[in-house]
Amino acid sequence: MATTAAAAPAKTSTGQKTFDYRARSRAGKLVKGNIEVASESAAVAKLTAMGLAPITLVERQPGTGLNREINLGFLGPGFKINDLAVMTRQLATMTASGLALLRAVTVVADQTENTKLKAMLQDVGREIETGTSFSEALAKHRDIPLIMVSMLRAGEAGGFLDIALAAVATTFEKEAKLRATVKSAMTYPVVVLMIALLAVVGMLLFIVPIFKDMFEGMGSQLPAPTQLLVNLSNNMVWILPLGVVGAIAAAAFYRAQKNQDWFRRLTHPLLLRVPIFGPLMTKVAVSRFARNLSNMTSAGVPLLKALQIVGAASGNWVIEQTANRVAESVRVGGSMAGPLAEEKHFPSMVVQMIAVGEESGSVDTMLGRVADFYDEEIDATAAALTSLIEPIMIVILGGVVGGMVVALYMPIFSIASAVH
Repeated sequence: MATTAAAAPAKTSTGQKTFDYRARSRAGKLVKGNIEVASESAAVAKLTAMGLAPITLVERQPGTGLNREINLGFLGPGFKINDLAVMTRQLATMTASGLALLRAVTVVADQTENTKLKAMLQDVGREIETGTSFSEALAKHRDIPLIMVSMLRAGEAGGFLDIALAAVATTFEKEAKLRATVKSAMTYPVVVLMIALLAVVGMLLFIVPIFKDMFEGMGSQLPAPTQLLVNLSNNMVWILPLGVVGAIAAAAFYRAQKNQDWFRRLTHPLLLRVPIFGPLMTKVAVSRFARNLSNMTSAGVPLLKALQIVGAASGNWVIEQTANRVAESVRVGGSMAGPLAEEKHFPSMVVQMIAVGEESGSVDTMLGRVADFYDEEIDATAAALTSLIEPIMIVILGGVVGGMVVALYMPIFSIASAVH
């Protein structure tokens, strides 16, 4: 499980650790409290037994009051997904070829160029030498996603660690491809908007003042658009610093609040309804949900545990709540398809395929097919968005810069018309 500090944990007189937790009840209510247990895994097990799905655990530290937060899934900071994909694929290949796990870990540690990943693998190797299982050794490192730990734990228990490693590698490879596709679709509009913003600021700082001096010699009243540009240029001495400070403050606020429940509950539903990009975000969320759940159940992770993890790893509050409702339905003997049918973000095709999978006992296979289908849909949607956005952004950029140029020349046009 992921943590965010390396300080020594606080312990009670009996050797147990104290954890503050935030979790979801079976009714979907946010619950907060603290428990005393021997380890992080014991904390998760106890909360699960209490009918709670853990969101975060904070291990109390001695004296300083600092906390160590435990993030679930892909939500927290950690290694790059590509690094984890390469590492797990190498381990899967070597263990499937008959190489001992400790030897495989040592070889991968020697080969990797990422110093942080190398240090982690070397530490895991030392833990394995002392008799610690691979999954438990990984769980001690804050940057390892819980989805990986859970799948490997199931693989160790079932005696198919190499298969579990291959499933983890596939999960990370698909996640890396998913992120690259979304990033590619988002890069162009962001770059064009930044260029437009820089062009506007540059004109207001350097071009408009030149025209302003020329306009003052004319002695006539300026057209409204031209006067607006002049006023903005005159006030850039405070508008620009205020804008920079505001942007930094907004970024800091987002980083501080993005994982808070109230912020996610407010913003994540909106993300799925944003014009143009909303459908892409929805497909990404559904694909991630289906892929992770398919790989975890295929690796032997119990369905209820898998639903808790994929909900937290989905990256979207709406999908997380859906996973919680599905888990509750399964817990009381219901189906997965029932709660999904009530969610507008899950198309009927997805619901029907999962229903067929439940009837035939092949839910993991059907989920994999859903994920494959949506991966192709995401690629097609991203390509279509790029084709659609490119002319729109060019028009916006041309309209902004061209509009400013026309506004600057309007007084000159007025004078020329008056002379004639």
